[in-house]
Amino acid sequence: MRAAARDPPAPFPPSIPKPQMPAKSVPPRPVPRLYLATPVIDDAAPVRAVLAAALAAADVAAVLLRLSPSDPRTLVTRVKALAPVVQGAGAALLLDGHDDLVARGGADGAHLAGIRAMQAALPHLKPERIVGVGGLASRHDAMIAGEAGADYVLFGEPDARGQRPSVEAVAERLQWWAELFEPPCVGYAANRDEAELFVAAGADFVLVDDMIWADQAGPAAALAAVQDAIKPAQRT
Repeated sequence: MRAAARDPPAPFPPSIPKPQMPAKSVPPRPVPRLYLATPVIDDAAPVRAVLAAALAAADVAAVLLRLSPSDPRTLVTRVKALAPVVQGAGAALLLDGHDDLVARGGADGAHLAGIRAMQAALPHLKPERIVGVGGLASRHDAMIAGEAGADYVLFGEPDARGQRPSVEAVAERLQWWAELFEPPCVGYAANRDEAELFVAAGADFVLVDDMIWADQAGPAAALAAVQDAIKPAQRT
């Protein structure tokens, strides 16, 4: 005998119309800001007035102080001479290396090159001071830096031989980081076009150096021009 046909079983659990969830609101991206690196300084006195004028001309989030080699006492004296100028303008003062002199000089933090230097500096700088890192050869290095507690990662700066990645590679790395990770990313820009491109790619900050100090219009005018250039380039 053939069994009587049975109705197909009801789905388990019964299907219930799902309420439509409102789209998650994404907070607006903060306006990208400038990060100014000084020339290598062996005497702070001639720099003070020029630096103050540059900081007054644009919205600079931080200044990276590069120091020529000397004994620790002399280096601390240079830092102390420039710290009031930078901090009085509302910017943070970071030392290029020299993480051991940050507290003594009254700086706000240090920028380190490479994972090892950053990891060595973290215990005595965090959480009171800023620790930034560059010299990141790969995405993996950048992720290690972010997970370890770096306050920002820098992409695109020249290495010890003056070599740097292509502009396209830097923009790609900035976009990748900005879309996936919380810590800010910084793009090193050698000219205004690069600054615009990197902001459009997702950079939170643009690091500028020689393009500002070598500009015939003067550092203040050059810095203001870069700021004007990056405003319309911001990604939303």
